[in-house]
Amino acid sequence: MKRKRLLDSFAMVSYLNKENGFEKVRDAMSEVQESGGSVLMNEVNIGEVYYILFRKRGPENADYFIDIILASLPILTVSNCFEDVLNAARIKAEHPLSFADCFAVDTARRHNAVIMTGDPEFKKVEHLVEIDWINK
Repeated sequence: MKRKRLLDSFAMVSYLNKENGFEKVRDAMSEVQESGGSVLMNEVNIGEVYYILFRKRGPENADYFIDIILASLPILTVSNCFEDVLNAARIKAEHPLSFADCFAVDTARRHNAVIMTGDPEFKKVEHLVEIDWINK
């Protein structure tokens, strides 16, 4: 059985913009959709995609992403409890990674998932989680 996949904001933005590696993200979502499954994404990383879209394309497009695009994708949103926030903070304290990326790492660990990303920051934590590089 294949391991679960988890998208970080880099992978989602690549998918939305049809940038290098978007096909790999698209194929992963198609695969789980056919099987009735879903790809994971932490709500903090979804928020990161939202603010990126808000800044680059405006609030209407950011809202459209949440209301229409995200709702149509086989994405299971993973919420955070206080212990999850502390786990992400521990990762941040020990590794030079953005705080939002620490939530992706913690979520992947909790759900035994592989992180799909092209963000080179994740090279710093390849010893903690498995990375599926979308742009290779």
